[in-house]
Amino acid sequence: MTQPDLYTNQYVLSGTVCKTPKFSQSPAGIPHCTFVLEHKSMQIEAELNRNSYVRLSVVASGAQLQNQTQHLYVGQAIQVRGFLNRHENRNGLSQLVLHAQHIERIN
Repeated sequence: MTQPDLYTNQYVLSGTVCKTPKFSQSPAGIPHCTFVLEHKSMQIEAELNRNSYVRLSVVASGAQLQNQTQHLYVGQAIQVRGFLNRHENRNGLSQLVLHAQHIERIN
């Protein structure tokens, strides 16, 4: 018996594409696009200004996101909505990755 999902994992980040998108296909034929999104902003914390700087890897998988990723380029401003997940590289180091569910270009 599975437990109901009591927690939410939704994340929205806007910024600029800072590494050239890489396209691949899984053995099952699922298209993937990976790129890095860079975000810079001023946030308020404890009533004080704080610079926020984030670089986050993004993975966009599936045919429905192919149209949203095929024309991405370095320097392009976008907003990504999705969920966060932990990935482990070949060296055993883990990193947080944003799995895109929707990508929108920002004019």
